[in-house]
Amino acid sequence: MNFTHQQLSAALNDGLLSFPVTDFDTQGDFDQSNYQARLEWLKQYDVSALFVAGGTGEFFSLTNDELSAVTKTAAQVCGGEVPILSSAGKSVREAIEHARIGEENGVDGLLLMPPYLTECPEDGLIEYVAAVCDSTSLGIVLYNRANGQLNAQAVKALAQRCPNLIGFKDGVGNMQALNSIIKTVGDRLVYIGGVPTAEIIAEAYLSIGVNTYSSAVFNFVPEAALAFYRALRAGDKAAVDTMVRDFYVPLVALRDRKKGYAVSLIKAGAALIDKPAGAARAPLVMPTEEHTQQLKELIDIFNQRAGIRT
Repeated sequence: MNFTHQQLSAALNDGLLSFPVTDFDTQGDFDQSNYQARLEWLKQYDVSALFVAGGTGEFFSLTNDELSAVTKTAAQVCGGEVPILSSAGKSVREAIEHARIGEENGVDGLLLMPPYLTECPEDGLIEYVAAVCDSTSLGIVLYNRANGQLNAQAVKALAQRCPNLIGFKDGVGNMQALNSIIKTVGDRLVYIGGVPTAEIIAEAYLSIGVNTYSSAVFNFVPEAALAFYRALRAGDKAAVDTMVRDFYVPLVALRDRKKGYAVSLIKAGAALIDKPAGAARAPLVMPTEEHTQQLKELIDIFNQRAGIRT
């Protein structure tokens, strides 16, 4: 761990956050050399933190050995230069093991995913989060989505109980519920936008105090993604409106054409800029040729609107 909880919180509170895809070879195995090259490329850009093996990085399909290889590679390439967070989740025992793997390999924090599959009572979710927090010294960001959603009072209770719970990542997009959490818990936690293609509601996030978000498109349009974030934070409404209308709205429409495109479309985008990461693992499928061509056209438009030369 190279960054304190306070330093990690500061990084997560301001600046764009990168969620790299995970590289697989033609056999579907983790491709460490390609992944290392990807991180070397991404760290050149002005991002505040790297979330490795996250949702975009197909955490849900990785074995523990692969998670260890991913986190070890990230720490070797980026350790000390930019904060690194890895993921934990599935069952409570597995999440604790994921936390151990990340801590031993030198990451700076964890993104705690919802438990796998089962329906969860709120008091049980509190115990799930607390158990993982208690198992590690790493700073933890709670990912509030799917079957792992907590209300404002539950989040407040966890913030009081778990000193290493440092952040809350919204994966739902319910502004009423999120604003209630922010107003109830206050600045004890850092708040991160985390719905798929979070830029589509970045203006709404910012209006209630969520300064940053996870950018999946950073994997294939890093300069344009940063240009959008800077325009957003500078209050350049005309530039934001143009990029949302011409890129993010049609991208979301394309993403929604098939379940799982929130991940596999990002891998297709990486391939389109000659940074291929292999195919997404089943049950996800890669985009059709028609959808890939549509994505290529959108990439060209986005770079043009952002003033990026290609």
